[in-house]
Amino acid sequence: MPRPTVLILAAVVLLVGVFIGVRLATKKPATNLDPPAPASPYVPASLILTNAHIYTMDEAHPWASALAIYGEVISEVSYAATPEGVTAEIQGWKRANTRILDLHGQFVMPGFNDAHLHLASAAYVQLHVNAEGAKSLAEFQQRIRDRLQDYQPGEWIVVDGWDHTLWTVKKFPTRQDLDAVSTKNPIIAGRIDGHVAVVNSLALRMSNLTAKTPDPPGGRIERDPKTGEPTGMLDEDAAMNLVSKLVPDYSEAQRAAAFEKLFNYIPQFGVTSVQDNSVIVAKDSDNYGWENFLVYRELQRAGKLNLRITEWLPFEVDFARLQQMRRDGGTTDPWLKTGSLKEVLDGSLGARTAAMLAPYSDDPNATGIMRIPSDKLKAFAIERDRDGFQLAFHAIGDRANHIALDTFAAVIAANGQRDRRDRVEHAQIVAPDDFAQFARMNIIASMQPAHLLTDQRWATDRIGAQRVLGAYAWRTFEKDGVHIAFGTDFPVEAINPLRGIYACVTRELPQGGPTGGWQPQEKLTMQNCLRDYTEGSAYAEFEETTKGKIAPGMLADLVVYPENLTTIPPADLLKLPVSMTIAGGRVVYQNPETAATH
Repeated sequence: MPRPTVLILAAVVLLVGVFIGVRLATKKPATNLDPPAPASPYVPASLILTNAHIYTMDEAHPWASALAIYGEVISEVSYAATPEGVTAEIQGWKRANTRILDLHGQFVMPGFNDAHLHLASAAYVQLHVNAEGAKSLAEFQQRIRDRLQDYQPGEWIVVDGWDHTLWTVKKFPTRQDLDAVSTKNPIIAGRIDGHVAVVNSLALRMSNLTAKTPDPPGGRIERDPKTGEPTGMLDEDAAMNLVSKLVPDYSEAQRAAAFEKLFNYIPQFGVTSVQDNSVIVAKDSDNYGWENFLVYRELQRAGKLNLRITEWLPFEVDFARLQQMRRDGGTTDPWLKTGSLKEVLDGSLGARTAAMLAPYSDDPNATGIMRIPSDKLKAFAIERDRDGFQLAFHAIGDRANHIALDTFAAVIAANGQRDRRDRVEHAQIVAPDDFAQFARMNIIASMQPAHLLTDQRWATDRIGAQRVLGAYAWRTFEKDGVHIAFGTDFPVEAINPLRGIYACVTRELPQGGPTGGWQPQEKLTMQNCLRDYTEGSAYAEFEETTKGKIAPGMLADLVVYPENLTTIPPADLLKLPVSMTIAGGRVVYQNPETAATH
């Protein structure tokens, strides 16, 4: 080969090498979630979104107009202000088989990460009688009567979702109320919060519950004050399980069908990640609900898992079994893994089982229920923390929150400082002196703003005008520098994150009012509400480097809306549909009425 030709080829090779080096040097360093490094400066994008209004949650570059996705990861984000600039940045990622979606100016943001829900409860509700929204005891009874033909005599009837605070007479139902519906079928009917249930007389007889049956530790059998006989109301799992343990388990096929339907439903609301409570409470002391996780795994293997799941483990499980669950479930798969240890310290405010420092304002005989002795809680927490587990404590009442904080302090004293990110789930009623404790120990307040949409109707009556100042106190937590993670508690509340966002920015009822909001000093800005539901939730599960923002190297989990959430009137949030949900670079939901152009 002539010498000039050799020199020319060498120069070309050198220039290409320099170009590739510069291009790759501008990219985010590889992580274990990144695809293999490409051999050229651009790789073929699987999906490109253009002509979009992209809210990145990245403070350095809050808005963008286009992005490219390679596999499950965002490979490029265009912050250019002109179409020409966008084209120049994105063009190199385009190939013949790249799918391009023109969003016509629609709003894009990171997919929502629900920091607290119950997938198993939501799935199995489909197999139960639904009493949610019943406006009276009579309607509650009729809901069950309408389904009697679906059950053979002697077959268990499970009911979910009743809420006596919606009724004119705001009293718990009794066994006699259910006996009026059926005496041939045992019935167990759980309140919407899952902390109390009512059963009929047949269910009590089958469970051998009588006036002589003692209250189980951490639970209560409510009794007639004159006769001492059970009224049918059972408070907290310890009592409810005395009856629910007799309800036959669902078959593997029933469970798989229910979860598959649920996993197709949730993406319709822009939720791409969830932190789940389905392996924490079970009737089988050897299994602890682990069968739910195994169903998730089978659906994942079949390509039917449309959202990422971090599954919490039961706090009180035998320690060796707990470690085995962690090994078997894994901690690194970005689609399905195990996470925190969950313990329920008290009950709910609606059922007056949330543990309070002083009696309820509307019932001086009630202070709630602590479901685990504090000395046992501390001993277990210290042991499990020492093995590296993150801890998550359900605490609604101010007494439960105080005990949770005392426990975290004992853990730090025993095991030293580290980045634990321990959590209080709900943190609904907090004593004034305890807010700063959250920040001092970096305890995450994992809260569900949609609870305010129902609870504000009666919360002041429950705990009085002074204590309610520490209720659902998002702004106070924020001012104290506490990390907040938002979720829904689905199916206690609807899965739609926009209901929680509406509550967060307005603190008003869905139909509007009170004017200016209930306890308006605790409102947050739209930007911070969205951040707590994305980046905040990601931080709570140690995923802030892969979730919660739109930037190169982050997971391609996105939601598209037809309107800009940062400017839309808050009332419109309650009726705004999702246009598209993308999880791992794959479109898992697309609304045909707002479909993007290919």
